[in-house]
Amino acid sequence: MTSQATDTALILGGGPAGLTAAYHIQKLSARTEAVHPVVFEAGDIVGGIARTENKDGYRFDIGGHRFFTKVREVQEMWTEVLGDDFLTRPRRSRIYYRGRFYDYPLRLFNALSNIGPYEAARIVMSYGRWRAFPSRTEDSFEDWVINRFGARLYSHFFRSYTEKVWGISPKEIRADWAAQRIKNLSLSKAVWNAVSGRNDTASLIEEFEYPRLGPGMMWEKTAEAIEAKGGAVHLRHYARRILRDGNRVTAVEVASDGGVETHAADHVVSSLALDDLVAAFDPPPPPHVLKAAGKLRYRDFLIVTLVLDHEDPFPDNWIYVHAPEVKLGRIQNFRAWSPEMLPDDDTASIGMEYFCAEGDALWTMSDEDLRALATDELEQLGLAAAETVTGSYVIRQPKAYPVYDEHYQDAVDTIADWIRGLENFHTVGRNGLHRYNNQDHSMLTAMKAAENIFGAEHDVWDVNVERSYHEEFMRPRDELRRAG
Repeated sequence: MTSQATDTALILGGGPAGLTAAYHIQKLSARTEAVHPVVFEAGDIVGGIARTENKDGYRFDIGGHRFFTKVREVQEMWTEVLGDDFLTRPRRSRIYYRGRFYDYPLRLFNALSNIGPYEAARIVMSYGRWRAFPSRTEDSFEDWVINRFGARLYSHFFRSYTEKVWGISPKEIRADWAAQRIKNLSLSKAVWNAVSGRNDTASLIEEFEYPRLGPGMMWEKTAEAIEAKGGAVHLRHYARRILRDGNRVTAVEVASDGGVETHAADHVVSSLALDDLVAAFDPPPPPHVLKAAGKLRYRDFLIVTLVLDHEDPFPDNWIYVHAPEVKLGRIQNFRAWSPEMLPDDDTASIGMEYFCAEGDALWTMSDEDLRALATDELEQLGLAAAETVTGSYVIRQPKAYPVYDEHYQDAVDTIADWIRGLENFHTVGRNGLHRYNNQDHSMLTAMKAAENIFGAEHDVWDVNVERSYHEEFMRPRDELRRAG
């Protein structure tokens, strides 16, 4: 039984970070003084980019979400909330390139048979050259990858796909994005894993947990748990102004179908995108902070889910489409994530994922034209005939990925310095920190922000969940206990 609430924490955003903050606040309230969390989510359902949409019994993700972490606090929350509703699923993914499918993670003989011995030898020689004489500067994604894989492999498997995902040259993407997303993978390790059968690289896990009804199930259950303990989760409520008096936030103005209301706040935790967040403060931050926020860029995303009148055309969770002749970036098979994502066993549900920019030609296509495009490209890749498509659903997701361009780090540092000066305000999550990390990072930042409400002094901007994937940076067990 919790104590009587004395403070109110307004949570802006009902995705993994926002809901984790509210959930963790309630856990901490059971031990000390109580804080009442109130979550405002602009969308129709909780989960943010980790939500699961449901159309006519077909459930689908906004991009796939594997539940895998070495962060104890995160794993414990997943288990507490979902328990037996987690499935253990095999990771199955391939790369489509030059009309062939490559196993991913690398399978040596599959790769050699696809690319041929001559080109394989050139890749190995290129790798040796760059390992012996690496570039002395590693400012860009291109520099980072070439130094670790060689220029030949980079030109085959990294350049075209990276351009498709981000819409800019890999030379414009900062090296720290590669360091985060590719982690400690190298060509020598990939070959060794393929020969030995081992796989000790975190980004290439062989199995993962997955909620039986999709990742949104985790966040729907979390919202239910928050409300069962006396918290509140409001959907279709958009935080449009954050009112402050000097260095203290006093209230948040929230718009909904019922009008506009102002909610007093003792604490505020936000997972809003940083540019939107900065623009919402009243009075506004100093001009140099506003200018920094204007430099932040995002990559948008849309998914066309196609329903087929036959069984699954491939067994993979994901196929990464490196082929430049199609606009498609990735393909999902939703039954490979969980059989319960579909209403029957006689049809297939295939997610065609496109990376785009809000307002561009892809984004503004009609749903009918997007269905036609996705259908044609599915057939072009040899995966299913166009006439087998019987239905489609389109979801557009703005600000899916923060862009790591040449301006982002200085801009984020400027904004972070100003936000650190606020007494009772915390920003968390992927877009709240402009940090393209996985779901467990968003959750851990929210947990640390919640602890700050109760007197801890974590620098949420410095939380680095990737440390736990590298043995040399593993936190000692006693430190993990203190962090919990």
